[in-house]
Amino acid sequence: MTNLNQGQRTLKLNRVTQIGFSAVLATMVGVGIISKLSMGSLVDALNWVSHTYEVEAELRALEKVLLDAETGERGFLFTNKEEFLEPYNSSIKELKAHFSKLEILIRDNPEQLKRLDRIEDLAQQKMDNLAQTIALKKAGKEQILRELVVSGTGKQIMDQIRVRLDEMIDVEDELLNKRKEDASRTEQLTTLVSLGGTALAILLGILCLLFIARKVIRPINQVANIIASSSSEIAAMTTQQESIAAQQASSVHQATATMDKLGASSKQSAEQAEVAATGARQVAELAETGTRAVEYTLEDMAILREKVLAIAEQILCLSEQTNQIRSISGLVSDLANQTNMLALNAAVEAVRAGEHGKGFAVVASEIRKLADQSKKSAGKINILVAEIQGAINSTMMVTNEGTKTVEQGVKTAEGTAETFMNVANAISSVVMSSQQISLTAKQQAIAVQQVVDAMNTLNQGATETACGISQTKTGTLKLNEAALNLQAVV
Repeated sequence: MTNLNQGQRTLKLNRVTQIGFSAVLATMVGVGIISKLSMGSLVDALNWVSHTYEVEAELRALEKVLLDAETGERGFLFTNKEEFLEPYNSSIKELKAHFSKLEILIRDNPEQLKRLDRIEDLAQQKMDNLAQTIALKKAGKEQILRELVVSGTGKQIMDQIRVRLDEMIDVEDELLNKRKEDASRTEQLTTLVSLGGTALAILLGILCLLFIARKVIRPINQVANIIASSSSEIAAMTTQQESIAAQQASSVHQATATMDKLGASSKQSAEQAEVAATGARQVAELAETGTRAVEYTLEDMAILREKVLAIAEQILCLSEQTNQIRSISGLVSDLANQTNMLALNAAVEAVRAGEHGKGFAVVASEIRKLADQSKKSAGKINILVAEIQGAINSTMMVTNEGTKTVEQGVKTAEGTAETFMNVANAISSVVMSSQQISLTAKQQAIAVQQVVDAMNTLNQGATETACGISQTKTGTLKLNEAALNLQAVV
């Protein structure tokens, strides 16, 4: 209902404004048109008045030119000097110019044209009379000249010209008076129309203002009061909503920051899980490599045990051969002792033989030396064999210990292999768990990123809402200011 009343008021305001201003405008336009027409008529009347004054001035100028010609003619007659004919000579051209202009000025008045033609004939007669007197003066015919002047022909023509000019001037005076009266009436009408139209326009404007003040301004003032009150309430509500929107935007911003941190943590966890999975895979590969290395070690240990056993057998053989060498060395030592004894006996026998036994003595001596050397060598061999036997015994002991160590190493390697197998199985489980954790962390990171995007969108929406509310507040304040200005104006 209120909207309908406001629509009716708005419609009434539009109609009143249109009708009022249209009436005032129409009145002013009418006044302008009438004033324009009246001013045109007044200008025409004034132009006709000026035209009449111009015709009278030309008629008087025509009379003056004839008088100047007559004056020049008289001066020449009295003085017989050519310079006195200057006014006469000038008047010939001036007469033609004045008659031509008068014909143009009075071409709308046939009666005046007839009078002007008569005056033109008389003026020609006057000029002919003046030319005749001047010619007689120049010819020296003074008697004929005196008779012509005394006859009064020139004076009679001039009197007729004056009468005709006076008639034309009287007619122009009558026209002038009539045109002055027309101009005066036109001026009065123009003044009356201008003042009356202006007064009517002012009266219509005042009536429109009074009607608008009583029927329109008062409702507008009431509406302005309602707008001011409503805009104040809207401004208060907008301020409250702006505060709430700002708080929401701040909360959303904090939540967004938290989600950003959570997203970064999730991303970091995913990266760490990926690194752990990679490390676990590397450890699994290393465990598998270790298992293979232990297997290779077991194989090498088995080969080593076989070789150690072979070495032990060779050492036993070497020990037996050393014993044989020791036996042979004993035999050689015994043989050297016996040879030494035989050489000693041979030396004794050589001494007994004298000169014949010297060669045998030398041989015996050499054999004895060889026997001593063999004995010494056998002694050294025994020492070496003893040392070799000691080394063989030590080697046997070390070989036995090595065999035991190899067997213990085999057992340890087998345990290590079993441990590596267990470690490999455990690492495989760790790898699978790490991969599952990495996948879960990636999914969590994606979910957190989606939440962050949603929070950013929500934050942007909250910011835009706050901006919109701020703009609404600004618009409401401007509306309130406009309402106050409207109240002040109304």
